[in-house]
Amino acid sequence: MLRMMLRVTIPVEKGNAAIKDGSLARIFQSALQELKAEAAYFTAMDGMRTGLIFFDLPHASDIPRIAEPLFMGLDAALEFSPVMNADDLKAGLGKVKV
Repeated sequence: MLRMMLRVTIPVEKGNAAIKDGSLARIFQSALQELKAEAAYFTAMDGMRTGLIFFDLPHASDIPRIAEPLFMGLDAALEFSPVMNADDLKAGLGKVKV
């Protein structure tokens, strides 16, 4: 299992429409439940609505299951990045040979 950060960026017009019709909240609620998110933060980046979601990825083949509802429902741009917490970093640094 790999801890991941998913950056979800929503185009302004699609985000406006999704707020008006209620789908933005439903899509994010569903995604957070599906991912069993450890944490989720929402902000504006590069002038667009952006979510940063932290979760454990069981297998790479789960990426389409996670991504497609966000692509199709919000026209979102997605970035998956592996991340570490402080304990992971400490363990990793302990394996560095210098």
